[in-house]
Amino acid sequence: MGSVPSTPRRGGAYSPETAEYLIGTFVGDTPFPLSSEFWQKLLELPLNVQWSTQRVQQACELLAKNNCHTRHLAKILFHLACCLQEYMSSSGALPLVYEKAFNAVYISSIFLKHLIESVHGENIQLYLSLEDNEDVQKDVLRDQTIKNLVMRNVLSFIASVEVSPDTFLLHLELLNFMIIGMSTQLLCGPSPGPNDVNPFLDAAMAQDSSLVGAVVCRLLLNFMARSNVPSNRATYSILYDGNQSSVLQRVGSAAANIVLFPFSYLVSSSGEESKSPIADISIHVLLVLVHYHKCLVSEDYANHKSSTSDSLLKENPHFSDNPYCKALEHAIDCELDRVDIEGNAHSARHIKLPFASLFDTLGICLADEAAVLLLYSLLQGNSAFLEYVLVRTDLDALLMPILEALYNAPSRTANQIYMLLIILLILSQDSSFNASIHKLILTGVPWYKERLFHQTSLGSLMVIILIRTVQYNLSKLRDVYLQTTCLATLANMAPHVHRLSAYASQRLVSLFDMLSRKYNKLAERRDNKLHIAKGNSVEGNNLVEDMSTELHIYTDFLRLVLEIINAILTYALPRNPEVVYAIMHRQEVFQPFKNHPRFNELIDNIYTVLDFFNSRMDAQREDGDWSVHEVLQVIIVNCRSWRGDGMKMFTQLRFTYEQESHPEEFFIPYVWQLVLSHCGFSFNTGAINLFPVDLQTERLENGVVGSTLQNGDFDKSEYQLDP
Repeated sequence: MGSVPSTPRRGGAYSPETAEYLIGTFVGDTPFPLSSEFWQKLLELPLNVQWSTQRVQQACELLAKNNCHTRHLAKILFHLACCLQEYMSSSGALPLVYEKAFNAVYISSIFLKHLIESVHGENIQLYLSLEDNEDVQKDVLRDQTIKNLVMRNVLSFIASVEVSPDTFLLHLELLNFMIIGMSTQLLCGPSPGPNDVNPFLDAAMAQDSSLVGAVVCRLLLNFMARSNVPSNRATYSILYDGNQSSVLQRVGSAAANIVLFPFSYLVSSSGEESKSPIADISIHVLLVLVHYHKCLVSEDYANHKSSTSDSLLKENPHFSDNPYCKALEHAIDCELDRVDIEGNAHSARHIKLPFASLFDTLGICLADEAAVLLLYSLLQGNSAFLEYVLVRTDLDALLMPILEALYNAPSRTANQIYMLLIILLILSQDSSFNASIHKLILTGVPWYKERLFHQTSLGSLMVIILIRTVQYNLSKLRDVYLQTTCLATLANMAPHVHRLSAYASQRLVSLFDMLSRKYNKLAERRDNKLHIAKGNSVEGNNLVEDMSTELHIYTDFLRLVLEIINAILTYALPRNPEVVYAIMHRQEVFQPFKNHPRFNELIDNIYTVLDFFNSRMDAQREDGDWSVHEVLQVIIVNCRSWRGDGMKMFTQLRFTYEQESHPEEFFIPYVWQLVLSHCGFSFNTGAINLFPVDLQTERLENGVVGSTLQNGDFDKSEYQLDP
């Protein structure tokens, strides 16, 4: 087939010129058919060639220029699918097949990433189809497209081949490849639209439900197994410039050795090595798959493409079902022989997972935002897992990392704080949860620096942290949704409070005091502005209206805190003498609101309690000051005779969490922010439309600048290969 160098077999060596020629031919302008010997030579190429950053960039640019004609990306993806199929069919017995599959996914990932992030405008065209004259084996492609075939085989390999020291690197690179293929979402807007192009994601969604379930199961098992990098892993230096050693020292997988291929799974964003790169990337792949929503074109939209129909589509979007989301929602505990209502065993559509291991792993990993988002997805969508969590007797294993993260809120992202608070709100919807957390006693809380806790309940600590989060939000974030979520969780807990600690009780009353002072300042400022704005100044009237809105918000917050205190006094007073003591100690903070129309009934209940205990104190008053212990003992004794006479009963508050009508607008950008910030996967910031990027603070991608090459720059005259 022309003058070509001989092909060495395993154990041989390619010359640098041969490697340069083969890569040059791949990115060149001459198309080679699938049946050409060229593809076998390329895939058997040992990956030990050293190239500079600029050299790799030039190769990527050439493929981008010529791929529409050569379709070489589609062809190497076809060979990747074939190699994976051959490997799975041979039960992994052929080392050469493994190496070819590895090389195929390695090379595909490099050039696919460049093609995706180099897209200009809205036209995403990767040319993933073959020419009509290609002689493709009918038993391989059948009626599938290339993207469907490669995704089916990639997913099948991930699901069916065990992660072992021998397969570790290939598993890692296939997961890397999936992240790259799915990164077309970064080019789309924050709201899924009918014109979004995500070929690999759509191909993943089109797979059989049995494969989808197996993939979800395997990705979660990878997360739980947390396999370490094998000590005997191969090292590569392909396309490596010796001046870039600081970059290559970060390499965890073979593909990451390309300077322009920015995966570094042994190093986290903080510079610390990840002991389990497959666990990390598995959970990111799962989150991208689970939260994907494809917006379908309605018939009306197709026939009437106007601004009116765009707005209608926004209000009433039509999304296709997400099979990965459904598989996660229907997962069941493999330890239980569950039977449905009709008495039939669960069908194969339910994947079975070790919930105990999943619970334990999540508890260990909740410092990572991806694990927090996974926990949210499970609790919100999977009723079986939620039920499992609620009956665990060691809830501190899950709650303590959550509370510690909220304690360190200034170092957390706003999105992470939201997710943590929503998780607590979901759990607090269950009365048994609210009761059990007060029975679980903690011997200490080492991460709480301002105060030592000895023998405090998990419930008391949760109240303290939620109030602390409210105070942090009022001073820093000032987010109404976050505030409401915190108070809603406290309201759910209130009727079930049991022996709330002295410090937690004090913080609850102090929260009311702090909100009341802010309320009074706002009311005073509003009244002053109202007096000044009597001259009918438009600007003054707008300012007064804004302040009135803020005052209304604080009125709602104050009422909610009063309802929380009322719920404790109404349903749990005998069990909470410290709450009574805290209210008596600071009873003056309630006085200004006795006649407030929004608060008077709630304040009346508080004063009914105060009158009862104050009268008992007066009856036993002796000369001299009372100690805290003496006052508390009187309260404890009289709690036994408390009957609640004169208390007005209010409907018990119960807040539930419901997802927004368009959750994808939050979760899809959030998932990709996690992928980019925690997996070392850098992307051309100028191409990202999914979320706003601060270009001034974004790291430059290895200092690469654009360059152009003619096709001949990669050709070597001494080598020729016929198409």
